Amino acid sequence: MTVPATAAVQLTGVRLDRGGRTILRDLDLVVPRGSITAVLGPSGTGKSTLLAALTGELVPAAGEVRVFGQSVPQGSRDLLEMRKGIGVLLQGNGLLTDLSVAENVALPLRAHTRLPEPLLQRLVAMKLNAVGLRAAADLYPRELSGGMARRVALARALALDPPLMLYDEPLTGLDPIASGVIMSLIRRLSRSLGLTSIIVSHHVRETLPIADQAVVIANGGIVFDGTPAQLESSEDPLLRQFLHGEPDGPIPFEGAVPRTRAAGAHA
Repeated sequence: MTVPATAAVQLTGVRLDRGGRTILRDLDLVVPRGSITAVLGPSGTGKSTLLAALTGELVPAAGEVRVFGQSVPQGSRDLLEMRKGIGVLLQGNGLLTDLSVAENVALPLRAHTRLPEPLLQRLVAMKLNAVGLRAAADLYPRELSGGMARRVALARALALDPPLMLYDEPLTGLDPIASGVIMSLIRRLSRSLGLTSIIVSHHVRETLPIADQAVVIANGGIVFDGTPAQLESSEDPLLRQFLHGEPDGPIPFEGAVPRTRAAGAHA
């Protein structure tokens, strides 16, 4: 596979195992710098496992993962240095309940820089302003709505100005209005800051409109890699089943017994 110099993320022949079981196999993927890539697929298909490989949390059983041209390191010091350039928005936000909003956002800056306190506080205010929450600096996580908490977590993920942002199911637990706000923020911040963004989600209708690239994971591998328009116009039965939420098709419902197997059981 020929990889352009503008690639932010490159996976070549990657196999990812957990607990001795192969979750994803034969992964070949290029994510261009400055793009927004949606990684879609049914729940439990390995989307979050893919993110774990990008952050170095999970070492591939085979193949290579490269971030901005460098192979993801395994040594703890080199891995920590690489992770400074990756912002991660977790499903559960990960906010510390005994710290204020401002203190939560300041955490990465305190851990990885030696900035003077006045400058650190100005940076925190800038990050909160970027997500529309500067006035909430002194609140605590328990005082926030779900959408506000997600935006605080986003501000914290952006604290070190990472060139690569990873979003793990950013719309989980949010109502439609909060979901729209979060997706609008992701698009605006990605464009204005020149970020490369990878959004793992099963919320197709909310995610595709802001994406440049769409990747679908199902049945243990990548089953589609192209533009959102190409995905939506595809006649592939598997892709149409996923996009339209059909219960029957090539993607088995989690926990369901495949038809062929069920038929054989009665033979």
